Amino acid sequence: MSFPNDETGNVLTEMQQAGLDLSQSVEVTFFQLFEEKSNAIAMQQFVEQSDMQATVSLHPDQTPNVWDVDCTLTMVPSYDNIVEFEEKFENIARQFDGYNDGWGVEAD
Repeated sequence: MSFPNDETGNVLTEMQQAGLDLSQSVEVTFFQLFEEKSNAIAMQQFVEQSDMQATVSLHPDQTPNVWDVDCTLTMVPSYDNIVEFEEKFENIARQFDGYNDGWGVEAD
């Protein structure tokens, strides 16, 4: 399986080369960052009340005065799925003055 030559495609290629079966559902986490905790809480509540069926966690970032909202979905990590949900979460984060900080899959 080949992927576009961009950041998402490169990560998926690395995952495939590491032996991850990209045709099977896994937990994919999309990371959003906020400078205001109240904005992070607002995004967390928005996603929890949506029909996206995401697990959402809020925690302080390693950078002082920055808050992480991690949105986790169980999904097949196809290129199109990743791009679609990264864009959805980024658009939601922007509504609350946050921004996207990528995505990832926990390695076993």
